[in-house]
Amino acid sequence: MPEHAPSAQDLDRMATGLAASLPALARALDRQVGREFPYPKPPDAQLALLRHVQAHDGTTVRAAAEVLLMKPNNVSALVTQLTERGLLERLPDPADKRVVHLRLTPTARQRLAEVQDVMAAHVARALRAMTEGERAALGSAVGALSALSRHLHTRA
Repeated sequence: MPEHAPSAQDLDRMATGLAASLPALARALDRQVGREFPYPKPPDAQLALLRHVQAHDGTTVRAAAEVLLMKPNNVSALVTQLTERGLLERLPDPADKRVVHLRLTPTARQRLAEVQDVMAAHVARALRAMTEGERAALGSAVGALSALSRHLHTRA
């Protein structure tokens, strides 16, 4: 039996619900991490850059700016700030001295792992408080939420 396509009204309701709940989830996790994490939390733009460099070791400022939907000069300023804080290092490109490749420092790797552990512990605790059906629904939605994120990023 084929699935029926959701109505425009159903899609609007789903979009409104997701647009409201996803930032609320991020803020709740952010607050919990802020209470437990012993280091000052970098601003969101710096965190986004650190996470991107973690996933794409050796990326360039220009490539990071493109992926993060930022201007290269703004990413360059973030790189300077993070380098001064000992969280990021710049490695000159051997072929083009105007280009630098970005790499996390061991301190940044450790702190990102600690933040991820704190976040995962909070989410796991919240999941344990939910019903089996709610957990199953969220488990099924993880892939769809990743796809939604990719589609939103591509359109931006």
